[in-house]
Amino acid sequence: MKRFALSLIFVLIAIALFAQSEKKSIRQGNKEFKKNDFTNSEISYRKALEKNPSSFKGNFNLADALYKQDKQEESVKLFDGLTSANVDDAQKSGVYYNMGNSYLKQQKLKESIESYKKALRLNPNDSDAKYNLSEAQRMLKQQQQQQQNDKNKKDNKDNKDKDNKDNKDKDEKDQDKKDDKDKDKNKDQKDKNKPQPQQQKISQEDARRMLEALQNNEKQIQQKLREQQAKAAKVRVEKNW
Repeated sequence: MKRFALSLIFVLIAIALFAQSEKKSIRQGNKEFKKNDFTNSEISYRKALEKNPSSFKGNFNLADALYKQDKQEESVKLFDGLTSANVDDAQKSGVYYNMGNSYLKQQKLKESIESYKKALRLNPNDSDAKYNLSEAQRMLKQQQQQQQNDKNKKDNKDNKDKDNKDNKDKDEKDQDKKDDKDKDKNKDQKDKNKPQPQQQKISQEDARRMLEALQNNEKQIQQKLREQQAKAAKVRVEKNW
């Protein structure tokens, strides 16, 4: 029984020493933090966490030191791990508030707005959280407006490029039609200017001879036709039954 009591005393002493060492490192970190020596304050807070990894103060202050060094992703990760800590609403509200600031520095406006809202649900009187929330909302609205303006500019540029392309295509078609028309016109003009075969002129005497020859030829044809008809009439025999 005495041995058990003695062992318990040693355990309590060790815990007390560890607790003192943890608090000492946190106090050292706080002094360095106030001097804006965030690198050394980070080192001190990490020493405290070596003694007590679940220390709310150690993790909270380390996250602040990381925030000051623009190590926002690490800072958010630590704050997020503290949202389930068994602490009062005021302390947890501070966690969400600082997490909102880390998101804001990363321009993650929607996440920062949500964090500030959670902080205000736990502590509605937090004026800093109210102000930062309104600023984040204003910045988000401005960002969305800028994105819409950029989209409109892009759409207008695309439409203008399309109109220019359509106009270019139309001009090319019109030019092709004009070229074809000019080709047809040049062809017609060329055909028109092409020397036409001249009709051979004959004298009146030649015309008279040609006419007499045609008349004589026709008389000969008529004579032959009459002879053939007469010959056919002599040969034909009618039968009487």
